[in-house]
Amino acid sequence: MTGRVQDRARERKYAGFRLAGVEPDGAFSGYASLFDTVDLGKDMVVRGAFARSIRDRGAAGIRMLYQHDPAEPIGVWTELREDTRGLFVRGQLAKNVVRAREVLSLMRAGALDGLSIGFRAVKASNDAKT
Repeated sequence: MTGRVQDRARERKYAGFRLAGVEPDGAFSGYASLFDTVDLGKDMVVRGAFARSIRDRGAAGIRMLYQHDPAEPIGVWTELREDTRGLFVRGQLAKNVVRAREVLSLMRAGALDGLSIGFRAVKASNDAKT
């Protein structure tokens, strides 16, 4: 340890992003996480996993970042909510930000097929069989 305060590790997981569509102004919506489905990181998210964060922070309190880099915000979340299927998101890319325009172009071309979410697990368990 170098004298710095160590922050709890933040997990980063890729989730197949179910994109519903991209609007001309850079607005988009879809599912960022599906419940009861094993993701590429071999994690499964259960109902209620996001409820407290959404309630406490709201969409405006959760940043939309490029590659989890706090120095590269690319837009804002306008809606985050859990439903029976998973974490539904609606966002708006900031079209005056170069990286956001690149992301928008890639989304329109179908080159982006996933979304990576950052989180801290409050409660987790391992399945010994899997």
